[in-house]
Amino acid sequence: MLSELRIRDFAIIGKLDLNFGPGFTVFSGETGAGKSIIIDAVELLLGGRADSTMLRSGAQAAIIEGDFLPDPERLPEIGALLEQDDLLDDSGTLLLAREIRREGRNICRINGRTVGLNQLKAIGEWLVDVHGQSEHLSLLRVREHLQFLDRFAKSDGLLAEYRVGFRRLQELRRRLTELQSAAQERERRADLLRYQINEIESAALREGETAQLAAERERLANAEKLAGLTLNALAALDEAAGSENSAIDRLGEAAGALLHLGEIDPSMHGPSERAQALAEELGDLARQLRGYLEQVQPDPLRLDEVEARVGLIADLSRKYGADLQAIQAYAAQAQSELEGLLSAEENLEVLQAEQAQLLVRLAEVGAELSRTRRRAAETLAEQVADGLAELNMAGAQFAVDVQWQDDPQGLPVEGRQVGFGPTGLDTVEFLVAPNAGEGLKPLAKIASGGETSRLMLGLKSVLAQADRRPTLIFDEIDQGIGGRTGGVVGRKLWGLARSHQVLCVTHLPQLAAHGDRHFKVEKSTQSGRTLAAVRELQGAERLKELAEMLGEQTESNLRSAEVLLQNAAT
Repeated sequence: MLSELRIRDFAIIGKLDLNFGPGFTVFSGETGAGKSIIIDAVELLLGGRADSTMLRSGAQAAIIEGDFLPDPERLPEIGALLEQDDLLDDSGTLLLAREIRREGRNICRINGRTVGLNQLKAIGEWLVDVHGQSEHLSLLRVREHLQFLDRFAKSDGLLAEYRVGFRRLQELRRRLTELQSAAQERERRADLLRYQINEIESAALREGETAQLAAERERLANAEKLAGLTLNALAALDEAAGSENSAIDRLGEAAGALLHLGEIDPSMHGPSERAQALAEELGDLARQLRGYLEQVQPDPLRLDEVEARVGLIADLSRKYGADLQAIQAYAAQAQSELEGLLSAEENLEVLQAEQAQLLVRLAEVGAELSRTRRRAAETLAEQVADGLAELNMAGAQFAVDVQWQDDPQGLPVEGRQVGFGPTGLDTVEFLVAPNAGEGLKPLAKIASGGETSRLMLGLKSVLAQADRRPTLIFDEIDQGIGGRTGGVVGRKLWGLARSHQVLCVTHLPQLAAHGDRHFKVEKSTQSGRTLAAVRELQGAERLKELAEMLGEQTESNLRSAEVLLQNAAT
């Protein structure tokens, strides 16, 4: 609720400090005394339009400050907005401030920190509902009609269940859109990965193969030269048949001679054995050369095969990695990615199935929520009609228009495809006909005036428990109504004040008598300047003010004022 209001240099107010409490507070005073200026200051504090003409003559700036005591359990939105903008204050008091300067600049503050006008307005809309010539009247904001109806219908459980399903559907559709929009790219990627994996696997690479191929290619490329050198070596060792010039033959002769030498001179057994060993080693060498000669014979087909294999490995290395381990790692990674792409297709089918089931369930919950709202709408219309009759508006009509909109992409409900959103299937708007014989029209389009004020009061009385704004302000709600109806209005406002803080500017004593507190706004002239002041009335002063509101201060009016207070107290 609003606990304190401070106004400096605003219109005809020089300095004003007001302390408020819970319950029903009324303001009275002569026309032009400045009662509505106080309401204008509150509207400015809530983010209303400002200009330099609002400043008191001669002042360089006007300042309006308000201390509020919000209930975090009743209004969690306030805490969320403050936390979002890092404006939380541990004191439990919410301080709003507005400063309008002569040069045209205006400054908004929340808990001492400068904020934008939109931030101030967003907070203010949750704190106070002003009925008057004001954009703050929540009942004129069509977007809030559904919220009022839901709170009146007490459909929180169904609405919460629906919202959970709706958020899940939004997430499913986002994910499906991503998967479907990427389907072609995903298929192209999968084809490329399949090709790469097959290319690597088909190559059947072996550890150390590159070095082996390089050596074989070198031999094949130089086969003729290697064969010639091998033949020359063989010729020197063993191929000079009949010439007795081969190394093997000559070494054989030397070994035979040393053998005989050793038979005669035992000390030569060693050289004889060495000669025999050398002869055998040369024989082995000749056999090895003949085997090598068979391997280095020119083979153009094999050389082509080796060149092709070397080229294949080089190509794979360029594409996938410098060595066998890198190529194999790439293949494993490609296989994993391919499996992920294939599972995405499976996920698409799973998500589509879940979406189909969720649409059916949302349709069921949405339809039940709509039925609950329609039943509540009928009850609300009846109760508002009764309330308007008490306010001398028996001919007025009120209805709640609950509509569905067809949508090809909507939910399947009762043989229709119904559009839906985060709050369900319904669009809701309050309709009124202030006078008998007039057709119902949107509440947001009705003209202002006494009938509108009473109509709003009738609605507020019924919707009191559904309206979570802690403070309700009514500016001259008694326009166009008489004393009898004023008493009814006063009782209704007092009833509203049991669950809200209610402030009301009035000219009717029948209404003012119901106030828990009564303030009088007075205007005076000091040093040639007009100033407005406010003081609280109690006891005899209040009785005197009510008598003057009845006409003038006479014994008869004083007795009537006393009766009004007594009736209001019962």
